[in-house]
Amino acid sequence: MRAIVQDNAAARSEVQALRAKLERVQGRRLDVPVLPTHPAFTELLPGGGLRPGSAYSLAPSMSLLLALMARPSQEGTWCGVIGMPELGAEAAERLGVNLDRLVLIPDPGPRWLVVAATVAEVLPIVAVRPPGRVMDAEAARLGARLRDRGSVLIVQGQWPQAEATLRVSEPEWSGLGNGYGYLAGRALTVTSSSRRWPVPRRSRMLLPAADGTVSALQESAPAQYAPITAVPRIGERELLEARAVG
Repeated sequence: MRAIVQDNAAARSEVQALRAKLERVQGRRLDVPVLPTHPAFTELLPGGGLRPGSAYSLAPSMSLLLALMARPSQEGTWCGVIGMPELGAEAAERLGVNLDRLVLIPDPGPRWLVVAATVAEVLPIVAVRPPGRVMDAEAARLGARLRDRGSVLIVQGQWPQAEATLRVSEPEWSGLGNGYGYLAGRALTVTSSSRRWPVPRRSRMLLPAADGTVSALQESAPAQYAPITAVPRIGERELLEARAVG
């Protein structure tokens, strides 16, 4: 009996050591049910955060993607972005992403699914933009890999069996004059659809605010935000955002 107890204690010690090693390598705790994101997204995500082993489908908004990755990266989670060559480090940092925890693979080539599956082996969060339609069988194979490793997949575009699908609408900008001016902050509506609730959920937020941060808004947009009615004079980061919303 004493030998059995000693063997069990040794096994528990070995498991704890392996768990600690994996947590250090992967930058996450293995017993956390969800990865928390910015509070503005809490009501839009099942469980209030990003669920390990799940996939999320996003509208083609770079700000939305970066805002979801910001808090996890700040808390030590490694994030990988695949197939988005226009993603700039400055814009990512401005929205709160820890660049020390960010891996960029701008051009994965035609075997992007293989690259995504490989990256999901070592990084807890993987973002990808598929160059074309993804077959259900391909998504199922990658989904099995995600569940096995406990990684999160964030897809810019449609994805079968997504845990939640986030879309943006009703963009309104501040910083505009009468046909002139620089775009500063943006208010928009984020709508989340999920198989876990019958009715889509909506939230009005600043994404980004004039200082580059993210914050929740009341449904009625403040007076300084207005729809774009003329072609403004904009900078490189704002141009990227305007294209993303479109």
